[in-house]
Amino acid sequence: MRQEDGSADTRDAALDLLKWLAMASMLLDHLRFVWPALGWLYPFGRLAFPFFCLAIAANLARSRAAPEPRRLWRYLGALLLFALLAEAPYRLLVGEASTLNVLPTLALGLLIAQALRHPRRLGVLLAVAALALAIAGNRWLMFGAAGALLPAACLLVLRQPLWCAALPGLVCLAANWWPPLFVEAAALQPFALLALGTCLVAPALGLRVLRSVPGFAVAPMTRWGYLLYPGHFLALAAIRAFVRMP
Repeated sequence: MRQEDGSADTRDAALDLLKWLAMASMLLDHLRFVWPALGWLYPFGRLAFPFFCLAIAANLARSRAAPEPRRLWRYLGALLLFALLAEAPYRLLVGEASTLNVLPTLALGLLIAQALRHPRRLGVLLAVAALALAIAGNRWLMFGAAGALLPAACLLVLRQPLWCAALPGLVCLAANWWPPLFVEAAALQPFALLALGTCLVAPALGLRVLRSVPGFAVAPMTRWGYLLYPGHFLALAAIRAFVRMP
């Protein structure tokens, strides 16, 4: 979620905007855990994960040289640390979750994508290990092994024509595999079609944001942005407890 190699004077406003949009999409999606009547926001929540994957890809692509190992480990360490911190708040809000929160998936995706960007021996070995772990732990990962491949798929098309975003779009579709939703889409149910259609076009929409020049000031999202992930779970759980008070 952070621009790991950007300083205050080299920040990419479009990348910060992408992160804010990802956070907003995630928040809208999770409002349904407080007010179930807002379940219709679910399709718009399908933008969050691919936008975060695009942010990882953009961070890796910012430098042509291989990143300093310390910077890569710091990035990975932040994802894993906040994955641990967010797990209890995540389960507090969603209840009996069948998967971990999304940050372990993003951490594995970072390891896979960095090897694609800079195929050094250690990086490739880490990527192979991350992919093997994602496949073995597919059922426990949010968005599964396909989700762990999405940052790499985004990296492949980051500087390609927009139509190439169909590749990460298909990976995103696979990452959102949920049989009832696909059955409803096959029956031409509008809600399911909108949700899966959003998955398919989300990487292209994110690329358009990254290639834009915002006509307004965008607040930088730096390290403190990680706090928003566990923080929004706690805030929504507190709001739900308040609104349900007799």
